[in-house]
Amino acid sequence: QVQLVESGGGLVQAGGSLRLSCTASGRAFSSHAVAWFRQAPGKEREFLARIDWNGRNTIYSDSVKGRFTISRDNTKNMAYLQMNSLKPEDTADYYCQAGWPGSATTSPRLNDYWGQGTQVTVSS
Repeated sequence: QVQLVESGGGLVQAGGSLRLSCTASGRAFSSHAVAWFRQAPGKEREFLARIDWNGRNTIYSDSVKGRFTISRDNTKNMAYLQMNSLKPEDTADYYCQAGWPGSATTSPRLNDYWGQGTQVTVSS
């Protein structure tokens, strides 16, 4: 079992940066891949990035590649999403997912856990 809590969201101007954090509890965290998703009002949840269980491999969606960086620290049971060059279209609720298997692919997880989300608003 894994419990996740996101933090770090807020209001930022276009071109600015934010770092989201995902705090995990549960021993299984270190064996799970971690992904970040977002959901804007009226839109479907969108995959952004995933990092594998040991942090060696990552994958990004085209919409955030080169601007966002996913990382994790298993010693702290933490994962992060560094977001740079933010745009108004990045405005959404951002969610952390811990999923198994622990590979960094876009394939759906056989089991997963979600946080409650953190809101990011980018003003123009």
